[in-house]
This record gives sequence, structure tokens and C-alpha cells, in this order.
Amino acid sequence: MTKNTHDADVAFIRALAELLNENDLTELQVKRDYAEDDSLNVRVSRKPPQQVMAAPQQMQAAAPPQMTSPAPAPMAADTSSASNSDPSTDPNAVTSPMVGTVYMQPEPGSPSFISVGASVAEGDTLLIVEAMKTMNHIPAPRSGTVKRILVEDGAAVEFGAPLVILE
Repeated sequence: MTKNTHDADVAFIRALAELLNENDLTELQVKRDYAEDDSLNVRVSRKPPQQVMAAPQQMQAAAPPQMTSPAPAPMAADTSSASNSDPSTDPNAVTSPMVGTVYMQPEPGSPSFISVGASVAEGDTLLIVEAMKTMNHIPAPRSGTVKRILVEDGAAVEFGAPLVILE
């Protein structure tokens, strides 16, 4: 009976790993109860360096076209194209500190925390990221003006995903 359970557990873990890859997840944790004193806790995760390595490659690929066709005002062109092409490389981007669901207002039907062009003070709530039924207010790291909102209300976000561009 123990060998049967072991084989079933191995198959279960393989299925979780496939689910992780198929849905492009970074982590999955499951608890399987067999009896009162018998359970299996499984945590399957994959390291995000693949995503980190992909960003510099995209940046390198995007950099030569910008260098070969400079506009009359190269500083302005480089800044706007960099922020439009890949917001994750924008130094003014506010990123998600966790995986979760974004909410732009404190409750349904109420006005959004921010809008494009709005001025915010350091510590003001920009939006909420719900993770594991906990509402996490994401504060502005500095005072500034909201230039772009990169997520929609109700959208899922990953750790480190750009949310807002503050200038």
C-alpha cells in the first residue's frame, strides 16, 4: 500500500509541475490529506531568473534601432520610446511587491485612487493588490504625477510587474 501511495504522490507532483508550466505560474502549493495523521504538503516553484534574463535581451534588441535613427531631440525620443516599449525598464515605474489581483478603487462603485495626470504625495495609496484575501495598499514611493497606469482594474499581476509610471 505504501508503494502505491508513493507512486500516486509522484504522479501528483508531476501533474502539479506540468500545471505550473502550462499556466506560466511561478509557485504552487498544495496540501493533500489522506488520513488524520497522514498528509502530503507539496510546494512546486520555479526560479524567475528566466524572466530577468529575458528583459535585458529585449532591451539590447531594442537599443540598436534607437541608436541608428536618432531624432533631432535624442533625449526626448529615447525617454518616450523606452517608457512606451518596455515599462519594466522605466526608472519611474512602481512595481508590484507581490502576486495578486489589482483593484483601482477602495470598493466597487467608488472613484479610483489615481488617474493619469493626478498628483500624488509620498505614501498616498496608488492602488490595491489583493493576495490571499488580504487587501494590500500600494503606496506611492515618492511624490509626483501619474504619467501612465499600466494595469486594469481586476487584472492579475506578478511580482515585480510594473503598475504605474510616476514622474
